[in-house]
Amino acid sequence: MREEALVVVGGAQGSGIETSALILASALARQGYGVLSNREYYSNIVGRHSYIHLKASATEIPRSLSYPVNVVACIDAESIFTHFDDLADGGFLVYDTGVSRTRLIQIASMEPETRASISGKLKSLGAGDTVESLVSTLESMFKVKPVGLGFNSILDVLAQKTGMSKSEVQRFRSSIIVGAIAGLMDLDQNALNYAVDRRFGRRPKLAEINKMLILGVMDDVKESYGAPLKLENPKLGLEELLLVSGNDIVAMGKIVGGLRYQAYYPITPATDESTFHETFESLKVDGESLGSIVVVQTEDEIAAVNSAIGAALAGVRASTSTSGPGFSLMVEGLGWAGMNEVPVVVTYYQRGGPSTGMPTRGSQSDLLFTMFASHGEFPRVVVASGDHLEAFYDSIWAFNVAEKYQVPVIHLIDKFLANMTATAPLPEWSRVKIERGTTIIEVNSKGSSWKRFDKSDTISPRPVLGSGVVTWYTGDEHNEWGHITEDPRNRLEMYEKRWKKMELMDSEIPEEERAALYGGGDEDFLLIGWGSVKGPALDALRRLESKGYRGAFLQLRVFHPFPSKLVSKVLSSFDPERVIDVENNIMGQAALSVAMNTGFKVRKYILKWTGRPIYEMELASGIIDVLEGGKSRVVLSYGK
Repeated sequence: MREEALVVVGGAQGSGIETSALILASALARQGYGVLSNREYYSNIVGRHSYIHLKASATEIPRSLSYPVNVVACIDAESIFTHFDDLADGGFLVYDTGVSRTRLIQIASMEPETRASISGKLKSLGAGDTVESLVSTLESMFKVKPVGLGFNSILDVLAQKTGMSKSEVQRFRSSIIVGAIAGLMDLDQNALNYAVDRRFGRRPKLAEINKMLILGVMDDVKESYGAPLKLENPKLGLEELLLVSGNDIVAMGKIVGGLRYQAYYPITPATDESTFHETFESLKVDGESLGSIVVVQTEDEIAAVNSAIGAALAGVRASTSTSGPGFSLMVEGLGWAGMNEVPVVVTYYQRGGPSTGMPTRGSQSDLLFTMFASHGEFPRVVVASGDHLEAFYDSIWAFNVAEKYQVPVIHLIDKFLANMTATAPLPEWSRVKIERGTTIIEVNSKGSSWKRFDKSDTISPRPVLGSGVVTWYTGDEHNEWGHITEDPRNRLEMYEKRWKKMELMDSEIPEEERAALYGGGDEDFLLIGWGSVKGPALDALRRLESKGYRGAFLQLRVFHPFPSKLVSKVLSSFDPERVIDVENNIMGQAALSVAMNTGFKVRKYILKWTGRPIYEMELASGIIDVLEGGKSRVVLSYGK
């Protein structure tokens, strides 16, 4: 038995592989295993190549993904050609024997650049350009074990048992993949049934057909191949686990944090968060109503941020979620919120840019944009989460900070984290605190004007709209009452009043909450990173430790206000030539932020901007290239 298993499931977009992966992940989590699953897909609805990369562990909750994998399971020929070289020697290739004679040139959905690259790989192996030839080469050269299944024959049997037509049973092709992987891993049948019911619970007939097919294929594969990828009994020691995507757990955090208004315009990869909110608009616990969440799909992103600002002015916790192109449109509203000291939260899911860029691929290229977005200078908070549980707590923290200091908060989640499904322990409820600041709901002097921007207080009392007093808001510079004025003395005082919040936040928010150092204190090199880099960085350091390398990781979590003292202290204890910045962008934007706030200039970089996540094995190799190979800049590129 094994401690862990790595799987790739590939097929055309719309062919059911996302459902297949969710069923596998749910079954594994139900048995108590740690799971991390990433979905990579093109920005179309049906047809283009899509795949799931999944890791299951008996000993821990996985923090990152890596290659090679133990199983590549393919619904179509394109997946075989695309992922054959992701397989470990002796791994298992699950495929449909009905595509054996398909040639590479026949796959019309494949991009020319991809086809040319694969053709070169086939020639270097001496393999032909058919699936049959490639499978034979893999079997002889790399001891790959083909698990060839006649998909059409299996579905014909299903049609006979259920009375469905041959065309109707075609939609169950992905369930054959689930059964094959379940057989190789010897998954628990009760856990599989639970996972199927979880996915198809509202359609019991569909659930029963899937169970019949999955368990039948599972038994056949076990009989033919045994259970070579069976995992050890789980050792996580957790009675309860969450299985959530990044989008889902951000939504959960907002709900727990008191969200009452969410505005959005659909955009990848942010939309899933708001659709989650729509599912839970009415909040109940043990039958008791806790109120509701108003979720509004607006006509565009400008309307989304402005309506969220309006809701915040009315006294509720309000937010919007978007990605790069949408945030570009929100920037004017962000400046209005900064001028008027509005506590609004923007959850920013980063994807590949510029312009439309790569809508379904990930990036960390918008950090500097969020730090300086909108003209003029005003206080804001920029926080970046490194894993699913952090994203939960940060979603609550964002509301607390926004209201306590009356500033807009931008919560950065990169696409990798957003679209990764992971197991996570239940949150520690002792860490969940709600702080609403100086919000005034009721006042005694109803009908009178209010010094909304009282210059005697850095944080002025904030009566909400509808509380009974008259407050004025404008996008122009204003005086204490909110009336427009361009008087230079007033401008000096109001500008300073707002900016003093940065100093106040810097003094009151512990730096240990804004940056985290992972290490024992005796390391001889340091990685710097943020966001989803956290997982592969920690895993790469663990991998290298077994080879005699001792490294630490400095996770930057809050970029405004930047934890300058703590970061400077950490950096001062390392040789500058052995400090390495790791990011998913070309500029090394976090390193630039470090230089701006501490004066320390990073000299070594490991960067990736292909739109695919950083994998543990390529990062570990890149670190060695820097430490031993003398490279100052390593560019990572693994991924399909």
